[in-house]
Amino acid sequence: MRKLKLQVQMSLDGFVAGPNGELDWIWIGKRDEAILQRVIELADTCDTILLGRKMTRGFIDHWENVLDNQPTSVEQPLAQQMVGMRKLVFSRSQTTITGRNAEMQNGDLATVVHALKKQQGKDIMVYGGATFVSSLISQNLVDEYYIFRRPVAIGSGLSIFEKQKPFELESSVTYKNGTLLNKYLPV
Repeated sequence: MRKLKLQVQMSLDGFVAGPNGELDWIWIGKRDEAILQRVIELADTCDTILLGRKMTRGFIDHWENVLDNQPTSVEQPLAQQMVGMRKLVFSRSQTTITGRNAEMQNGDLATVVHALKKQQGKDIMVYGGATFVSSLISQNLVDEYYIFRRPVAIGSGLSIFEKQKPFELESSVTYKNGTLLNKYLPV
């Protein structure tokens, strides 16, 4: 059975974005290419990406732009993965989406995810947004959590956890720039 993996960047004080969805804090401090390599490795274990409607336009536009217009970017290998993978965009209101390998999904979230997990193929990855991820977590649909904890506090912002939830720490890696990658399993 396929697993649903969540990969997020999180501030030291537990936010995945600023109050208005800002992500600029992710790039504060030194860049560590080992983090990008790990993100590429994680993406390689999956063949499908789940996205919430609110973050989709920026996600698709960013990765298609890197792929098409930035051939020397260090993000080029990841852009190839992101553009090439099947992307399911969940929305209650929107019925069409533009972007390579992107399709809208208006069905019941839990029903669709359970059906996807039963299909043949690699695992499934979700990157965000915060509200969408929070829905997946509250319905106990996420099987593995990959949380890149950045060494920056942003003071306020968007959280993905609505209530107390216990986890088991499976592994932890510290990167040169102070980022900590913790892999958690739900208990």
